[in-house]
Amino acid sequence: VVITVGKFSVADVFDTNQYAHDARIDFLNWAAIDAGTFDYAADAWGYTAGAAVEWYQGVWTLRGGLFDLSTVPNSAHLDPGFHEFQSILELERRHEINALPGRLALTVFDSRGRMGLLEDAVKLAESTGTAVDIAAVRRYRDRVGASLNLQQQLANDLGVFARLGKAGGNVEAYEFTDIDRSVSAGLSLQGTRWHRADDTLGLAAINNGISAARERYLNAGGLGILVGDGRLPHPGPEQIIETYYSLAVLGAAHLSFDYQWINHPAYNRDRGPVSAVAVRLHAQF
Repeated sequence: VVITVGKFSVADVFDTNQYAHDARIDFLNWAAIDAGTFDYAADAWGYTAGAAVEWYQGVWTLRGGLFDLSTVPNSAHLDPGFHEFQSILELERRHEINALPGRLALTVFDSRGRMGLLEDAVKLAESTGTAVDIAAVRRYRDRVGASLNLQQQLANDLGVFARLGKAGGNVEAYEFTDIDRSVSAGLSLQGTRWHRADDTLGLAAINNGISAARERYLNAGGLGILVGDGRLPHPGPEQIIETYYSLAVLGAAHLSFDYQWINHPAYNRDRGPVSAVAVRLHAQF
């Protein structure tokens, strides 16, 4: 039994993956390092207060947690009275295929807080002739979601990962991303084949989508946590390819070069594709 209590990141315990989970050392896109639909409790910096319990039995692990939500979606302040909260349950099974380790995990969350229904915000704006304002229709309600998380070693230096997620598409996203359904998969290759054992080459493909209700909300001028153009007349799935190369330098440091190709950014067929290039230096002692 492992018990974690305090202020920490939910993602340190839930939805972890050896090959795609840490923006300091592997992928950068939020829908690659976690299930894009995992709207986990956090303040604006990604931390929350709460507790998690993990029970390990052979190849199985059962995890549960209760965490504080922000006072309002994506706020810098957590709810001081814990009246808005999130419960999480995760079941993990470890296995071996041809003596190579792997794991599969199912994660389910339920956020309970003051959230607005997207259709209510659109209807209020239409009836009053005002701008769409999700805050005006917030009531105490739930948003639930679930995701599957797979990691599998294919060779001593090669691993594969995949995630599949779905979350409630009629309610505003609360903490993480404006994603109602997401599929991601990719590979992670160590550099042993070219005599660079501490280097890593990663490749991921991601497909994100939103509900019809969120499409109408964004097209009416509604704003999400991260997206909102004032109009979305031609919605489409957000499609992403990301690759990175992490170069080990000076023993304790890694220099990474990352490239992302994003088609229909923010679900808008009238935009993109967009290229995003990044350089990352991470040192750990």
